[in-house]
Amino acid sequence: MTSCVENETDVTFEFDIKKILSLIMEQVLSEENCPYEAQVNLLLTDNVGIHELNRQYRQVDSPTDVLSFPMIDFEKEADFSIVGEREADYFDPDSGELLLGDIIISVDKVAEQALKYGHSKKREFAFLVAHSMLHLCGYDHMTKKEACVMEEKQEKVLSALGITRDREQT
Repeated sequence: MTSCVENETDVTFEFDIKKILSLIMEQVLSEENCPYEAQVNLLLTDNVGIHELNRQYRQVDSPTDVLSFPMIDFEKEADFSIVGEREADYFDPDSGELLLGDIIISVDKVAEQALKYGHSKKREFAFLVAHSMLHLCGYDHMTKKEACVMEEKQEKVLSALGITRDREQT
């Protein structure tokens, strides 16, 4: 499993971003029974940067906390059988890994939401990564039922990794 992390801001966190990303990738893909090694790209930006991307790709004229750009056109959530039919489209020819997609997170929103919800930046960052990983696996939250499924899965992943809402975490 590989990931590429790019930080276009001057913001640094008191935790290892790449380590948290890897742990969550592994946990989500294990929970979703992904039979492949996978790749994910993560871009850290600020509210200005994510605002522009949100406007450009979603026609929403405001900043958001996280954007997800899945590479796989899932017909059913986490049904990885679809990728075998289009191997050239979904796998990195050099590594053989499944190309899941891109995650973009606003570091400003990580700080704002950690404060707002009363937990650590690490927990907020991990939550946003878990949320986005589920999007990369074909999940959405357009209906109340879908939102409940995603919320349950996010909490299961974070709990399994011991990333709780405890404020003492960095």
